[in-house]
Order: sequence, then structure tokens, then C-alpha cells
Amino acid sequence: MKVILHIGAHRCATRSFQNYMTRKSETLSQYGIAFMGPERTRKGLLHGVQPGAISVTGRNPVERARGRISLQLAGLHNAGTAAVVISDAAMLQPLEQCFALGALYPGAGEHLSRLDHAFSGAVTDVMLNIRSPESFWASAMAARLEHTLRLPNARTLARIAEATRSWRDVIQDIYCAMPGARIRVFAHEVFAAQPEAQLSAVTGVDCPRVRGSFRLNASLRLPELRAELPKRITNLLPEGEGRWMPFSEAEAARLRESYYDDMMWLVGGADGLAELAEDPNKSDTTTNTPAPDQIAQEDLTRGRLHDPDTGRLAGTG
Repeated sequence: MKVILHIGAHRCATRSFQNYMTRKSETLSQYGIAFMGPERTRKGLLHGVQPGAISVTGRNPVERARGRISLQLAGLHNAGTAAVVISDAAMLQPLEQCFALGALYPGAGEHLSRLDHAFSGAVTDVMLNIRSPESFWASAMAARLEHTLRLPNARTLARIAEATRSWRDVIQDIYCAMPGARIRVFAHEVFAAQPEAQLSAVTGVDCPRVRGSFRLNASLRLPELRAELPKRITNLLPEGEGRWMPFSEAEAARLRESYYDDMMWLVGGADGLAELAEDPNKSDTTTNTPAPDQIAQEDLTRGRLHDPDTGRLAGTG
């Protein structure tokens, strides 16, 4: 049985993927594919895996988590499950910790190493969604602003733009933490609206397609932010009708350039650490690598931190 961890990242259509898995669960079960989303991972399944409050019972929370996970996997295996997909972006690292340190998932290695131990090395595949950092951070900041009314200051933006850590470092951490797993990387610019293609790539099953286009819990554009946020916040936002970009042009260009370097590394084989998924809609066999100008223009903001299904469903506009 394949044990597939879909670890996000945040703001990379993770919620859309989870929604697809839930909506198609009955059909997917016919192919032997099971799904566990944040409703399971955050309500018992992974309790005790990461450091937290010490149990008053004196029992070892990590060993209890290992036993709980082992029982769940054994039950699925005995039921004839061919693959189980466990999806939660918090498994990579809580997004708020990235804000605090101004870097892309600096604790990813530690978090996933504990997960690997909790799963007793049973994880066979890891799915990682990435996107150009300037749009990743902009989308994350827009969602954070909506929830906390906290605007990033110039020092924070500069620190993020000047950080040397990139997706390549995150992938290297994942490989070190889970050396027995096959790592597949999906570019948000290509796969944001293709959850079925992502699932097909890791399971080998021709999964049912999504009907129509949808934007699930997209980050708010500037007009929506002005309409929903207090005046003291909206007075500080730039004019315009598009998406909010908090970075200067120079900062955004630097972040975008780091992504281009990462994509070139992935196209070149990623030193054997990971595989870049190809766009299934391309007519040739070459890997689809978004160009820097395409990355800047095609800012497909989908997904957000896991929330109840109170978000918006809208058309492609």
C-alpha cells in the first residue's frame, strides 16, 4: 500500500486538492484510494508527533502516535486499500513560523523527520506544491491580513526578499528527513487547477477530472480588501484593481529569480533528490517550466490555511 503525504505548501492550492479528494472520495475508493485531510490529522491522528504540552498521564505521546498511525494504516491495508493520501500543509511547518523567521519553512526537516519516525518509515511518496516566492508570500500576507489585520513592515519584506533559503533547500530537507520516500514536486503555476493530474501522477490511476474551473478560498484582491478591512488598514494599501503585491519591484524580481534557479535545478534532475511533475496537457515530452514573466503574470492564488468550507466558489475571472 502506498502511503502518500501531501504536505502543501500553503497557498499552493492545497485546499483545492483536499476539496477534490473529498468530493471524489466515493469514486476514488473504487480505485482503492483513501484520503485523510486536516479533519483527521488535526483531530487525533497526528497528536503527539510534534512537540507540545506534556501529557499529564505520563504516557509517551510519540509512541502513542506511532501506535495510532500503525493501526490506521493496518486497517486500510487489510481493507484492500492501494494508496492512502494524507494531506495537511501544517505537516511541513505552520505558516506563522515562516512569518516569524522570514524564511521558507526553516523547520521543515525537523517536522518531517518526526513524521517519518511516527509513520515508522512507511511513507512511500511525498507531494510538494511550490510557487514563485513573491506570489507565495503575497498570497500568504493577504490571507494573514484578512485574519489578523497585521500589515508587514518594510523590514520584514526586506528580510524575506534577502533570504537565501529557497524551495531547493526545502526539498533537500525533505529528502534528508524522509530518505525512503519518492518526492514529487508540482509547480503551482501549472497544477493549481489540476488536482486530478497531481493524484494521477503519484498513484498511477487515471483519476476523474474536475468539471469546470474554480477558485477555492482565493486570497482577496485589492478591491475586496478595501471593502472588508478597516479604513486604517485600507488607507495603507496601494491603488489598483489587481492582487496586492507588498514587495517592491526589485524585491519581487529577486524572489522570482530564485524561483527560476530552483526550477532549472529541478528540470536538471534535482541531483536525484526529487522529480518535477510534467504538465499532462503538453503535447511534447519536455518538462513544462514556467518562465519568470509567466510566473509574475499567472498568479493563481488558490487555497489557504485549512479553514471550514466557508470560502468562496467563483468563476475563472
